[in-house]
Amino acid sequence: MDLHILDHRLRVTSISKDGLVHFTHPLIKLIFLRNRTRCKFFSLTETPENYTVVLDEEGFKELKPSEHLQVEGSVWLPLNVVSSGNVSSSSQAVGVTKIAKSVIAPLAEQHVSVFMLSTYQTDFILVKEQDLAVVVSTLGEEFSIFREVEGESVPVQDVHNGLHKNGKEAIQPTVHPVLIPQNHFCVMSLDPDTLPSIATTLIDVLFYSNSPKEGTSSTAGAELDCIKFFSFSLIDGYISLVMDTEAQRQFPADLLFTSSSGELWRMVRIGGQPLGFDECGIVAQISQPLADSDISAYYISTFSFDHALVPEEDIGRVTEMLRHQRKEPAAS
Repeated sequence: MDLHILDHRLRVTSISKDGLVHFTHPLIKLIFLRNRTRCKFFSLTETPENYTVVLDEEGFKELKPSEHLQVEGSVWLPLNVVSSGNVSSSSQAVGVTKIAKSVIAPLAEQHVSVFMLSTYQTDFILVKEQDLAVVVSTLGEEFSIFREVEGESVPVQDVHNGLHKNGKEAIQPTVHPVLIPQNHFCVMSLDPDTLPSIATTLIDVLFYSNSPKEGTSSTAGAELDCIKFFSFSLIDGYISLVMDTEAQRQFPADLLFTSSSGELWRMVRIGGQPLGFDECGIVAQISQPLADSDISAYYISTFSFDHALVPEEDIGRVTEMLRHQRKEPAAS
């Protein structure tokens, strides 16, 4: 298996709900006017709390400082696992489940915090630039590691011979509460050439729509039936959309495409309070048991909380699995 460090330096930001009006111009430019910006990595995710925007340094220049904009202080590097073609696996799972044991768990053990962004096409594992040496050291035995530099894949050697650690003390990870809303979600894609055809619908959904089923509170409680969640990514020319079926009905059916099975997904939202960016093992806490049960999962981190999407038919098993996991610490 190959691990690629992509040629993007990313920033993770948050736009407040009431501050969105100050950023519609740059966001429309980044989404629809690719010839007017040099941004190659852009992702916008709406949750009940805020809008999380992950974008490269060229895109970040478009966002002017504001009291409505929060910026996480680190530069993040996206990693991507690529099958070298001769690796066979009995697992049929897709998404973060495929890399839970080989990438997510080892990084958690070395206290490297990750920010996940699953798309229709692939899974991006974002790590802080300052942790890159630990990442290479930790994953160098399992993967051939390459760094993308101006379109070329340059092999990366572990100069520390596997001995480089980040020196953080091991701590027992917090078992965070989860919320399982009732929405059914779709993971979809779109030919970038047809993006203008859905422009008015996309603008409406992103900037003007509020789910009528959502509660009036800005935070989701356990009793909340549905949750506002919409994610749009335009990364290296590929578009990915995650939306619930209610939002999907607003789009022309012949333009959006999904997997041949057309399956629906249920969400597991992780975190009772905002998770922050320093804690390690949050993704592993969810992805490891899913991998043990060979359950597919897309995983999208946001500025405040994390979100895993699992197949609709597996939500019962996942719910029971997570309930059992949360009982274990009390029993020990």
